[in-house]
Amino acid sequence: MPTAAPMPAQIAAMSHGLWGHSAAPAPETQPLQRDIAVDVAVVGAGFTGLSTALHLREEGAAGVAVLEAADIGFGASGRNVGLVNAGAWIPPDELPRRLGQTYGRRLLQTLGAGPDLVFDIIGRHRIDCAAVRHGNLHCALGASGLANIRERARQWTAHGVAVRLIDAAETARLVGSDVYSGALLDPRTGTIEPLGYARGLARAAIASGAAVYTQTAVTGARADGALWRLSTARGHSVTARQVVVATNTAQSLAPDAWPQLQQELARLPYFNVATEPLPPASRQKILPGGHGVWDTASILSSWRLDAGGRLVCGSVGALTPGARNAHLQWARRAIARQFPALGGIAIEHQWYGWIDTTAHHLPHLHRLAGNVWSLSGYNGRGIAPGTILGRELAWMLRGKIQPQDMSLPVTALGPIRFKRLRETFYQSGAAAAHAVGQRW
Repeated sequence: MPTAAPMPAQIAAMSHGLWGHSAAPAPETQPLQRDIAVDVAVVGAGFTGLSTALHLREEGAAGVAVLEAADIGFGASGRNVGLVNAGAWIPPDELPRRLGQTYGRRLLQTLGAGPDLVFDIIGRHRIDCAAVRHGNLHCALGASGLANIRERARQWTAHGVAVRLIDAAETARLVGSDVYSGALLDPRTGTIEPLGYARGLARAAIASGAAVYTQTAVTGARADGALWRLSTARGHSVTARQVVVATNTAQSLAPDAWPQLQQELARLPYFNVATEPLPPASRQKILPGGHGVWDTASILSSWRLDAGGRLVCGSVGALTPGARNAHLQWARRAIARQFPALGGIAIEHQWYGWIDTTAHHLPHLHRLAGNVWSLSGYNGRGIAPGTILGRELAWMLRGKIQPQDMSLPVTALGPIRFKRLRETFYQSGAAAAHAVGQRW
């Protein structure tokens, strides 16, 4: 019998860091060991794929199988910071400008409701993922950063969202640091343990009747009349009436059945480090309200606490052998600068992954062929958008809504310009900036 392709060393290294140690166990799964036929095959066991599978079953799909090349939450879903944000990466007024009024406003409303769905699923299915919903802070660095968040606050307020601008003094109290000139508090948002959430979604999907097969890379796809036949690296096949491709740009574990998807996404690396648990005195002063933080720096940083009181610091960059030391040393300097009382604190965990970026900084919905659909390109906002757009895709596949009713327009595949140059710039630029301590 053919065996699964070996896991490349680069993607296996620094895999899930803190979350791999603290997340609730994954449900028991097995590789696909026989040929099967299902109503819908979902490729990828991240937020999008698992949400799609769960909601397909809730809408009555008879047979749903999730096919994952590695393990549940192996890619970006299990590696990120865990900030559950609302909206897109770009300011709210940009969505209608880039998608037109109909889709722009529809997507803005959908993404705004994303955190509600995430926390509702966590509550309904009792997912153990350290969920905290006290709002996240978009923190301003300097005068330009303050102008940035003021404009975002103006736009959100015009759209009827009760965000709140916070001055430097209150920001210092909520963050435990005086480096920011202000902050924008979005009460819709919060934090989770992302790998735990992915595993909980999988458990909920399985409990609803979906099958989840791990270590089962999809290596080929061909039409077979009105059906699709997916081949896997282990030699078994899946025949499905409909197919959902919910994968990202993580380095492939096997030949990719849809390599064209990778050509329209540029990979932005992002790393995280987690300290040892903070001393009690620091725990009372640093992020005392449990807020997540991300800033306005051109090479942004993010901050949060985990359930055990560890400080998690993230920024752009990959912990590859050539760049790892620069990023780790920068993280140590950043922690000491941001929180002087933590100077010299030990770093217990380090890990990294990739953010999919698109040309217009919004997700893509494609009809790849016949009844084969794909969702990808969250630009660093995968948790809430992946969850709610996965539900919407499930609704469409079940006929509850039509393709033209989706929050995203169905678009044609198109390669992103200067893909390799962009990726090189992201990776080498972040390493160079961190080497000299640049923050903005």
